[in-house]
Amino acid sequence: MISIRITIILILCLKACVALHAQEDKKHVNPEDTKVDMNNPTFAPMVKVGKVLVDGDSIQYVELNNVYVYPPAVFKSAKKRKAYNRMVYNVKKVLPIAKEVNHIIIETYEYLQTLPNKRAKDKHMKLVEESIKKEYTPRMKKLTFTQGKLLIKLVYRECNSSSYELIRAFLGPIRAGFYQAFAWAFGASLTKKYDPEGDDKQLEQIVRQVESGQL
Repeated sequence: MISIRITIILILCLKACVALHAQEDKKHVNPEDTKVDMNNPTFAPMVKVGKVLVDGDSIQYVELNNVYVYPPAVFKSAKKRKAYNRMVYNVKKVLPIAKEVNHIIIETYEYLQTLPNKRAKDKHMKLVEESIKKEYTPRMKKLTFTQGKLLIKLVYRECNSSSYELIRAFLGPIRAGFYQAFAWAFGASLTKKYDPEGDDKQLEQIVRQVESGQL
């Protein structure tokens, strides 16, 4: 189980740029260390107040999150209800990490574009990988095996790319293949895609409601 969690660390490789170039805010609490509150939103609902000029008049407006309405969930057994609640719990736990990955990927991609050549980029990514192993191994060990597999899916959702493709892009195809084989040995796959209209339809509904502050 630990090994698959370690492979998940690699999808967070871009966070190292922050670790290398800035100190972490001492008040910051990592998502995996945050207690999940099932009775309150994980993300605060957005309320944006602004003004727009219409025919010379300044009109104030309020912009809110999307609100998603789905038919009430029907459970055929207490076991299925428990499984649903556990999925909500796990989404609230790992979705913030997946969003963190997406944010750091964008930042790091932009940073790599400022480096002069492939040699400089490869050198930097080597430092990134070493830093990540040190920083994120303890973090990922705090996730359960199920949460780790869910994180792989949600990274795909946030980044529109599988964890395997992200590793391949930043660390190369040989390393990507190695880590994929390692993950497969423990019953997971870094190539796992996200299907919001098919197998992951219920998961997508939960994610949307968590994002909007409804859960």
